[in-house]
Amino acid sequence: METAKPQAAMTGDDIHVWFAPLDGCPDRSELLSPDERERADRFAMPHVRDRFVAARGFLRSTLAECLRCDPASLCFGYGHHGKPFLIDTDLRFNLSHSGGWAALAAAPGREVGIDIEQIRPDRAIEDLARRFFSAREWAALRALPDAERCDAFFRCWTRKEAFIKLIGDGLSFPLDEFEVTLRPNEPPALLSVRGDKNAAARWAMHEIAAPSGFAAAIVVEGSRGNVIVRSE
Repeated sequence: METAKPQAAMTGDDIHVWFAPLDGCPDRSELLSPDERERADRFAMPHVRDRFVAARGFLRSTLAECLRCDPASLCFGYGHHGKPFLIDTDLRFNLSHSGGWAALAAAPGREVGIDIEQIRPDRAIEDLARRFFSAREWAALRALPDAERCDAFFRCWTRKEAFIKLIGDGLSFPLDEFEVTLRPNEPPALLSVRGDKNAAARWAMHEIAAPSGFAAAIVVEGSRGNVIVRSE
């Protein structure tokens, strides 16, 4: 994984990643489309609205820099389950945000999914794992020492969410019907999809260094490629 400044040409198998804070940043509402502004105005809590505006502004400004165009000119389409895509370009992207940070991944010509999660030890980790992890993932988590379970849970959760976001099926694809690695020092990998190891080989998984107190992961269609983390 490399770290770089924007902006280089996006070619080959490179996967580009950006992290951006959503609190205390300049107002970017002028970059948003009318429907995005309407969505923002529906949020009852000001800080939620502000984070939504910041995230959409960050998305538009970053993608526009990649495509060398005006952020306001970007046109988005939406898949069957609501996953957004850019119209009239082969640049694929995915956006995630949690606890005041956003993460964006983009790759030319192949689907990508990213997830960022704030690490919260106060969450009911074991209850969530029992409900949403596969039997093998749940067993692997329980086998770890108590001190390692929180990080392992969020390692697994971000990897699973990144895959769900890549395929764009949302809640229609249950989290316990595919398996990922989660143990410390175990390479990030998609192990099986509905019991099929060959199906899992269609995608590559990366863990990426997130801001302090957060976990993040990426899944891409096809070969692993090179992850380049850029400053926003």
